[in-house]
Parts: sequence; C-alpha cells; structure tokens
Amino acid sequence: MTDETPKTDNGAQPPAGAAAPKSGAVPIQISAQYVKDLSFENPNAPQSLMGGQTSPQVAVNVDVRTNQISDTTYEVVLNIKGDAKAGDRQAFIVELSYGGIVTLANVAKEHTAPLLLIEVPRLLFPFARSVIAEATRNGGFPPMLVQPIDFADLFRRQLQALKAKQQGQAAAPPANAPVN
Repeated sequence: MTDETPKTDNGAQPPAGAAAPKSGAVPIQISAQYVKDLSFENPNAPQSLMGGQTSPQVAVNVDVRTNQISDTTYEVVLNIKGDAKAGDRQAFIVELSYGGIVTLANVAKEHTAPLLLIEVPRLLFPFARSVIAEATRNGGFPPMLVQPIDFADLFRRQLQALKAKQQGQAAAPPANAPVN
C-alpha cells in the first residue's frame, strides 16, 4: 500500500488539517470582488430623518448579470435596488452593482450558467448585503438588511421567462413578413 498525500496545484502539500479536494468537485475561484456602482439618494432629507415618521416600506429588486472575459473567466455582477417609501414620500433609494471576477476550471458547458447565476451570487451576496447596510446607515437610516435570496429560484424564473419569450417569438410571424 502506498502513502499518498494530497498535493496542491503547484505540487506542495496542503496545510495540516486541510481537507483533500473531493472527487468531482467544481472549482470556483473568485479572484476579485468590487463595488462597480453604488448610489444612495435621500431626496427628502432632512424631513425623512425627523422623528415620528412611519417606518419606510422597502421594495427590493435583484438581478444577476454575467460577462465572459476569457474562455474560463467571467464577471458576475449582482444588482440590488432598494426603494424605500414612508407613506407617499420617498425615504431613500439605494442601488448597488457588486461584481466579482470568477474563474471556472474543468466545468462542462451545461453547468456554467447555474454556477455563474446561482453559486457565485451566493458567494457574493453577503458582501453586497454589507455594502447596502452601511450605505443606508451612513444615509441616516437604520441599516437595510437585505433578506437572503434564493438564487436557484431566481435562475429558474429567468429560464421560464426566456422559454416563454422564445415560444412567443416562434409563434409570431417575422415583423417584415407579409400577412395574407
């Protein structure tokens, strides 16, 4: 029986206590995370910050976009918008585009989209959530803590919308086709 010690990519042994890579594990390497765009608006200040106001109702919208940089490297951008109103008055608007540069190695083409649109946003989300909480706190409001997001459900809904759009286009005649 041979004694095989797992080695890292460069041939060195991993640190003591490090788990050996699982067979079939998909490596996701995030090489950078950054705030791509951040906007905070408090259009009715200072009135929106006065005591006795009702708690604002916040609507949150989330979107994930990807951009392929090279064969295995992608930019994934998590877009989060919080729109808060107290009654009929705007309390604040916060918009964040939080990006990550991700490298996927040895990933089958059919697994790329789920990894980029589900797993990577799960990894980026806590950092984006923190940026939004700090922006709203610095704007004079209690920190806006965005609730956890089910990125798998968001991905499924995007696929369903895309399929419905494709089916609708297939059923409709081309815009310049003559109608009898």
